[in-house]
Amino acid sequence: MIGRLLAPLIFVALLLAAWQGYVAISDVSPVTLPAPADVASALQHQRTLLLDAAWVTVREIALGFGAAVLIGLLTGTLISRSRLALRATYPVLVASQMVPIPAIAPLLVLWAGFDLGPKVIVIALVSFFPITVATVDGLRGVDGQLLQLLQGMGAGRWKRFRIAEFPAALPRIFSGLKTAAALAPIGAVFAEWVGSSDGLGYLILVWNNQTATAELLAAVVVLGAIGLTLFAAVAVLQRLLVPWQRDSAAEQPFTSA
Repeated sequence: MIGRLLAPLIFVALLLAAWQGYVAISDVSPVTLPAPADVASALQHQRTLLLDAAWVTVREIALGFGAAVLIGLLTGTLISRSRLALRATYPVLVASQMVPIPAIAPLLVLWAGFDLGPKVIVIALVSFFPITVATVDGLRGVDGQLLQLLQGMGAGRWKRFRIAEFPAALPRIFSGLKTAAALAPIGAVFAEWVGSSDGLGYLILVWNNQTATAELLAAVVVLGAIGLTLFAAVAVLQRLLVPWQRDSAAEQPFTSA
């Protein structure tokens, strides 16, 4: 684990050093581009405010992502069962992703109020599509001969799904889950920009209006850490539930021991 994490850590350190060096030798304004040291100082001085806001955003992401997982898995499984259902619903699912979330978020706030509900809905809308698509592709990509063999051996539809289809689809499903994990924090920011008085997205908006760039970037760092943690959690869960993929995942820093 240490060996595989060392390369990205070194790369990030080099980027930060280059950033710090550029700010030091140039006359760029701290308002335009603060140095990494200034961002670190903002993280330290605003840690209480950032932690409180981070907890609000984490709760929103957890609920929205959890709803997206349930809806995505259920929807993907249902429409993969029928070719007619797939043809009827798949274009609608794709078209739904063409609508910008910032355009419909105000409507959700208008319909559902300013509490937690609209934010969870926005995050779920952003996250469920890759899970649904990955579930459909995974289930429809199972070896047909294997299913025929199981059927010939007397396995019913549920048993074939449980012992063959779903396990075989898990690698693709987890690819969708990872994509959704990366999108969920973005959905949270969009939702908090539209109607919120708390959370990291709200802080980013406030500090942007105040041209407090170092504090803004500090909030972005915390938001990135949340997204990275969620992605890593999904990758660890994949390692536990899809152990036969460990060899292929050996080069990924979050999936290998």
